[in-house]
Amino acid sequence: MMLNNRSTRLWGRVLSLVVSLSVFLTFWLIGVAHGQTQETYKRPPREILEVLHAPVTPQVSVSPTRDFLMLIEGVRYPPIAELAQPMLRLAGLRINPRTNGPHRNPYIVSLVLVRIADGAETKVAFPEGARPSIPRWSPDGRHFAFLNTLENGIELWVGETATGRIRRLVEAKINAAYGEPFQWMPDARTLLIQLIPEGRGRPPEPPAVPIGPTVQEGSGRPTPVRTYQDLLRTPHDEVLFEYYARAQLALVDIADGRLTRVGSPDIFQMVEPSPNGQYLLVARVHRPYSYLVPHTAFPKEVEVWDRSGRLVYKLASVPLQEHVPIEGVPTGPREYAWRPTEPATLVWVEALDEGDPRKRVPYRDRLMMLKAPFTDAPIEVLKLEHRFAGLQWGERGGWAFVRDYDRNRRWRRTFLISPDDRTIAPRLVWSLNVQDRYNDPGTPVLRSLPNGQRVIQQHGEWIFLIGAGASPEGERPFLDRFNVRTLTSERLFQCDERSYETIIALLRDDGTEVLTRRETPTDPPNYYVRMLSGGQAAPRALTRFSDPTPQLRKIRKQLVTYQREDGVQLSFTLYLPPDYTGGTRLPTVVWAYPIEFTDPSVASQVTGSPHRFLTIQGPSHLFFVLAGYAVLDNVAMPVVGDPETVNNTFLEQIVMNARAAIRKAVEMGVTDPDRVGVAGHSYGAFMTANLLAHSDLFRAGIARSGAYNRTLTPFGFQNERRTLWEAPDLYIKVSPLMAAHKINEPLLLIHGEADNNPGTFPIQSERMYHAVRGNGGTVRLVMLPHESHGYVARESVEHTLYEMLAWFDKYVKNAPPRERVETGR
Repeated sequence: MMLNNRSTRLWGRVLSLVVSLSVFLTFWLIGVAHGQTQETYKRPPREILEVLHAPVTPQVSVSPTRDFLMLIEGVRYPPIAELAQPMLRLAGLRINPRTNGPHRNPYIVSLVLVRIADGAETKVAFPEGARPSIPRWSPDGRHFAFLNTLENGIELWVGETATGRIRRLVEAKINAAYGEPFQWMPDARTLLIQLIPEGRGRPPEPPAVPIGPTVQEGSGRPTPVRTYQDLLRTPHDEVLFEYYARAQLALVDIADGRLTRVGSPDIFQMVEPSPNGQYLLVARVHRPYSYLVPHTAFPKEVEVWDRSGRLVYKLASVPLQEHVPIEGVPTGPREYAWRPTEPATLVWVEALDEGDPRKRVPYRDRLMMLKAPFTDAPIEVLKLEHRFAGLQWGERGGWAFVRDYDRNRRWRRTFLISPDDRTIAPRLVWSLNVQDRYNDPGTPVLRSLPNGQRVIQQHGEWIFLIGAGASPEGERPFLDRFNVRTLTSERLFQCDERSYETIIALLRDDGTEVLTRRETPTDPPNYYVRMLSGGQAAPRALTRFSDPTPQLRKIRKQLVTYQREDGVQLSFTLYLPPDYTGGTRLPTVVWAYPIEFTDPSVASQVTGSPHRFLTIQGPSHLFFVLAGYAVLDNVAMPVVGDPETVNNTFLEQIVMNARAAIRKAVEMGVTDPDRVGVAGHSYGAFMTANLLAHSDLFRAGIARSGAYNRTLTPFGFQNERRTLWEAPDLYIKVSPLMAAHKINEPLLLIHGEADNNPGTFPIQSERMYHAVRGNGGTVRLVMLPHESHGYVARESVEHTLYEMLAWFDKYVKNAPPRERVETGR
């Protein structure tokens, strides 16, 4: 039979389709046989979804003049389509090439301005489809500015506080990919912005044919680095980084939108206006770049410019920082900034130990200062015995708090210094373990000066301290005033024993009127104006948010304390389902995160409060409570020991911690010891896999975004200081991948395909899955498209909850009884 050309083409297409279908079915069947499928997104039960998508209390921002309040509601679960936007991974950055801004650019969906005096509200009307950034107040509080992200660029908008009216100031040519895209100048009338350079042209195309290999070479010097992600990998990456990061600085007048360009386009890691607005402190990044470290470690020129962009003073030429020791600092000037209470005075820190924390030296750092016009020699303000850890300036009187940190003891000290009078010796104000919550004096309250700079709020000789008020009974936030002359404190306010109330802002200089955020187990968070003098009048409510999830009020919550075998005091927060009947033993979820301590007494301290209003958001383990589980939340998981060797007993201590928590819950009559699951995220996932490998306390585990092979993080992990070559046995011992053959309980692994957290490469979960499965274990691997270390897309969050609930329902809640319960191998 003869076929014409048309018939031949038709049969060719049919044959091609049949072959393609056969190939597809073959590979699909192979995939199914090997446990590999592409699933559609699933959703948890309706009662979970109702809580997941319930509204939450907005965040607030108080104006610098303390007369207005912003109520800010951000988008919580963007659609996966937003995460699927194009992404360039360059030098530790994630850039959307369409917008020339961050790939994941959080935005708000509602902004309300509240006048604090009378509670009057003005809702800001954004354009339809707008994606505004969190607004920033002008120094005088009369205006606010924000970015608006479009499909193909980023705009700058400005608003009036009194009326809430907004208008576009700069069209879609803001460069937000790197550095600070906009900031207020001290005059409160001008914004310093970053623009896409004019005439930039189209993005550079990758070479169609490689011109040669990509080469890296060591110089013979030690180069210990963490396992950073999203680094530069090729010469083309380098030119892409320059294309998107290079910006043109400009000043824009908010009254008429007039633009004045400043200097030439460059790659600005930092630009900070001086308090008097006459100078700019600039850090410009340049070649040679690195394929080992992110942009923060690239070479840079640190300079002072005038407002036209003319070089006035060069502070430092900082070389590439590939050779900085782990937990070390670079040599030369660092932590450079303006002194906020002076017109134009530079302050910075320099290492005296070559940046190496292991060197024995009498002083590790020194604080330096130089005033405009920058023609004199810099002044050494003081030397610090330990590593510089922070500097805060008093509002008046020329004093400051400077902190240092002793990493060997994990100890922080705070000194009061007088930089302008070196005859006054530094005075030790506080000295305590950085993890000591019970003795924490609090954090100084800051305020904005008229130039926009932040300083410690001061009333005469008094400053104010806000603290969590941690105690064995839980947290009771407080407000103290502290005398900088006598170094004594007085308590002005402490939350009562039945609520959780925190200080948001001081509304008067003397601290007698404050803005607070108050909640109880039955009352949702709301904002109040409270008077702290003239008697305890009832606070005045500024907001009246109602309970969005009344079904959660029936959940029982209790702070529980107990001891582990060696006497270390531990705690967890117990959650019981709404319909719980006393004495019923429930399937139980243990959620924890290991933390290292040097002091057992500090490790024993209680965290959290039983008086918080319960909300459940994101892929939270607390949703298990609505599915009939008891949840042991924030189970204390201390690992106590010398910082250099604490992980030598990591496995023994986490098993001891878990055993103690389960034993306590069983004693209380709420936990069925035969139906307990363990779960954790990141380092908690590492803990989860190890607990399954080295104990028989649990029926199943859920490990999210974890690292399981420590040989892939060879220069340290978490707070481990030794390298793989210094402690090879430890790295092998604590790697659950090496004990995958011991995991005989079902393990669910979840990981974001775009995880960029140092150390938790997605391959960690992939290899752990292969190891457990290859040894005959029951294991499931869920890779979430476009998600990073935490999961944010609506579809991802819902699917994660579905997976978690289904896994524990199958392997914990409905697990068949075991003949005996092991307490550890």
